[in-house]
Amino acid sequence: MLLKSRLTAWGAAGLAATIIAMSSTPSLAENAKASAPIPAQTLALMTAKNTRPSAPVLIRTYKKEAELEVWKLARHGRYVHIKTFPICRWSGQLGPKQTQGDRQAPEGFYPVTRRQLNPNSRYYLSFDTGFPNAYDKAHGASGAYLMVHGTCSSAGCYAMTDKQIGEIYAIAREAFAGGQDAFQFQAFPFRMNAQNMAKYRADKNIDFWRQLKEGSDHFEATGEEPVVSVVAGRYAFAPSPNRAKEEAAQAFHAAEEEKIAALGEGSAALRITYSDGGQHPAFAALLKQGENFGDVSRPEALAFAGQEEVVVPARKKKVAIAAVQPTRAANAPEAAGRDVCIALPIRAINAEDLLFSARSLECGRTPAIPARMIAGGTAPILPTSFRLLTLEIAANR
Repeated sequence: MLLKSRLTAWGAAGLAATIIAMSSTPSLAENAKASAPIPAQTLALMTAKNTRPSAPVLIRTYKKEAELEVWKLARHGRYVHIKTFPICRWSGQLGPKQTQGDRQAPEGFYPVTRRQLNPNSRYYLSFDTGFPNAYDKAHGASGAYLMVHGTCSSAGCYAMTDKQIGEIYAIAREAFAGGQDAFQFQAFPFRMNAQNMAKYRADKNIDFWRQLKEGSDHFEATGEEPVVSVVAGRYAFAPSPNRAKEEAAQAFHAAEEEKIAALGEGSAALRITYSDGGQHPAFAALLKQGENFGDVSRPEALAFAGQEEVVVPARKKKVAIAAVQPTRAANAPEAAGRDVCIALPIRAINAEDLLFSARSLECGRTPAIPARMIAGGTAPILPTSFRLLTLEIAANR
């Protein structure tokens, strides 16, 4: 009897230990999705771009366009674009995250280490962006656990489909296995080109976006991961150790600034608003076709995504017009004054159609009509010596 009770107790203890172990250890399915290989098609893209799975990775996101880009360091020493993934859902507005609960997805430059990968995410797989970084902290921003994850549902995160995050996770995992300590996550409000910077120049976040633009330009020009710091509450970017690349970066950024100024001259300044974030148009089309992406967050808000409104109306540009010297008819008096006119299109008519002074059109004051040309009662208004002439008048009479 005693032996039976002991066996019962040992059995219960073993069952409890098994339950605890199962609850604290990832399931085989979870281990499988976290260790899934990079798809063969993506491996082929890497080979074509002269890079390999173990090479360092860099990830960039753009809210307005709802796209995530994967870049890899090629053997020639520059980062090369490998693949673009459409973002299934992001929340909030364009602009940085400031407070816990504001639903803003972060913007800025963030280092992501191996420890920030989460194979046990409730949203399939994920990595933590690292918000808040040094810049965010310098500006008193609050919040945490802002991820790039699956499940197409966002409350301050960049949400992908499960299939997409599985591939992105695998690419990051292999880069860490190859020796990369941390990859850079660059999060932007939109593609940082001169057109967008000029269009949204009146936005309250424009000074912050100019800082992001500087770092983006450095990456575009040099192909190097920017070395980022925060100085006096502003992003700062270390010069490239390669002098030629640094000169190219400075020249590229200066040219972009000139483009922004030229595009902004007289053009309308816009503000873009969202009810609560957006998603790539590809998903909207698929949802209409009945495709299932799981629990998509706040689908009703997508109808009001990306509404543009004019903040500063466009101005007409001043156009310099050269003065036109009128052609003077023979024996006609000089045009009075120094009036300048614009030559209008003209056409020829017959004097029988309409009666004007017998002289070509000129600029300046209208010449006085000779007394003999003025009608008196029923007397003819033209002298008997007047001949029918072909006259010219403005075509838009």
